[in-house]
Amino acid sequence: MQARERTTLDVQPQAVITMDENGLIVSVDADDRAPCDVECAPTTVVLPGLIDTHVHAPQWPQLGTGLDLPLEEWLFEHTFPLEARLTEPAMAERVWPAMVSTLLANGTTTAAYYATIDVETTTMLAAVCAELGQRAFVGRVAMDHPDASPDYYRDASPGQAIDRSAASIDAIRMIGAPLVHPVVTPRFAPSCTDDTLRGLGALAASTGALVQTHCSESDWQHGYAFERFGMADTQALHTFGLVRDHTVLAHGGHLRAADFETIRAQGAGIAHCPVSNMYFGQSVFPARRALDMGVRCGLGTDIAGGSQPSLLRQCADAVNVSRLREDGVDASVVRAERGVGGSRISIVEAFHMATVGGADLLGVNAGAIEPGRSFDAIAVDTTRPGSTLQIWPEVDDHARTFEKVVRLASADDITDVWVNGKRIAGVSGTDRGC
Repeated sequence: MQARERTTLDVQPQAVITMDENGLIVSVDADDRAPCDVECAPTTVVLPGLIDTHVHAPQWPQLGTGLDLPLEEWLFEHTFPLEARLTEPAMAERVWPAMVSTLLANGTTTAAYYATIDVETTTMLAAVCAELGQRAFVGRVAMDHPDASPDYYRDASPGQAIDRSAASIDAIRMIGAPLVHPVVTPRFAPSCTDDTLRGLGALAASTGALVQTHCSESDWQHGYAFERFGMADTQALHTFGLVRDHTVLAHGGHLRAADFETIRAQGAGIAHCPVSNMYFGQSVFPARRALDMGVRCGLGTDIAGGSQPSLLRQCADAVNVSRLREDGVDASVVRAERGVGGSRISIVEAFHMATVGGADLLGVNAGAIEPGRSFDAIAVDTTRPGSTLQIWPEVDDHARTFEKVVRLASADDITDVWVNGKRIAGVSGTDRGC
């Protein structure tokens, strides 16, 4: 089951998938009589691997906690102190494998990570992703502005921010892992000086590395850009050379029509993080509007501003918040004026964002199970005793089964995880799965 097109569920009840030695899909044959090396049970659903376009790796230890403050206070009270701890190799050595393993168990075959300001622990994260087999984009976070970066956790100067970012790109590429890539990562405009933003834009151009940053996440961040630059966040980042092909702009709940047009024209896109936006965004990202405009859109957990590591959960919540945007939430406002009409997205559209959309945003050859793409996939058992995911053949057709899998499947139901044709995670020691 997959969503190669935005609004269409593709179902092939039985198929044999053939791959080459590089993990690329050669054929998807409907003739189930063909011999195969690995066979899945008839009650197993195979889906494309999930692509998380926004993860803060050093925030993993605070997952599920500390979401009580506005963004600008949350960073200084909870997040920056923890991220500083993750510049310690001994701490990173414990956290990185636990996080990557958990995300893989939840079906995340590709992730775009913000690491720390430290080159060594950032490189350690890239090495863990390579060792465990996850496709990953790993960025050393650059931040040098004293107004939005604590003195114990920031680059000392623009030169240091740029030099360390360049060193991190080199170090990650030296690992020699074809599935792991460096990414230029200015945290967001408030934490970076103009010289740093400009220098990182030049670094992205000279190295060919992708860019990731935050954009118009909250009232504070959106308004800050106008106060400092005299223009919107998107336009400011663009003037610094940071809105480029496949740039990942996280959140974007306060983007305007002109911002969307700039993003679309440059080939950049949005990492939509529905759970964290509920806590920090003061808005619901207009996913339907962005998709209708042809803007690249993926989904992100935003660990740990988002409290759930499962991208399937993000699919369900993306649908939920789109309904809140469409219907409105304040019953004291008359129905006709309460919401923003035409805002809802379907579960198929949300899953498309979590797979094909994320792949398109990051420029990776995955996201769908079809010839020419890498075989990144997950297998979901629909018969696990005690699971919330239960299929009733008498009433559940393919569409209902798909919706149940996306809304209800947990890591315990995911029996197999493949990246680039290689099984790298899943439930072992049982007769379930493939």
